[in-house]
Order: sequence, then C-alpha cells, then structure tokens
Amino acid sequence: MTVDEYLDATPEPQRSTLIELRAMLASILPEAEEGVAYGVPAFKVNGKAVAGYAAAKRHCSYFPHSGSVISRLEPELLEGYDWAKGSLRFPIDTVPEEALIRRLVEIRLTMLEQ
Repeated sequence: MTVDEYLDATPEPQRSTLIELRAMLASILPEAEEGVAYGVPAFKVNGKAVAGYAAAKRHCSYFPHSGSVISRLEPELLEGYDWAKGSLRFPIDTVPEEALIRRLVEIRLTMLEQ
C-alpha cells in the first residue's frame, strides 16, 4: 500500500485532516522520503521512520516512531491532547498545532543523531 492509497481509503473528515498533516510534515521535513512504516504513512530520514500518522474511527494519531519522544515534550505542548508512550491522538477534524509537530520531529531527529 502507498501513502496515497492509504489516504484514498480513509473516510472524511479524517482524510482531509491527514492530508493537511502530511503537507505540514512535508514542509518540516523537505528532504524526507514518504512511505509506509508499520502499516501507516510515514516520513523517513536516512531510512528511519521519523513521523507517522493514521486515522481511526474516533480520532487521528501521530506516531513519533519511538516510545521515548512524547515523554520528552514540554507539558504545555500536550495540553488538550490524549497521548500514550508511542502515539498522540487528536480529533478527526483538527490538525495538531505546528509547534507541537515541529517539536516532536526535532526530538526524534535528535535521537537518531545519537
């Protein structure tokens, strides 16, 4: 499955939300490759997944592809979001704040450099 096939099979309003998140990630990670990792669309840097996303019936999810990224976030960035060690869940019709997504990506990229 390709990213476009995944998105084409996703119902609205989740599809539009994920398309907007995809565009945001593309602007944050212009050199990244797009593909599928663990069954969901993802942006990869040097072959390593950095940012993934998916739709569910009642929410959309962002995946940092590491169980220690979200716990490193500043608490105020997580206010209003439902999250667990490996995922950030957000409403089906609302893209997370760009500052939050940028910070998640920065943390993951820093981890990959170590």
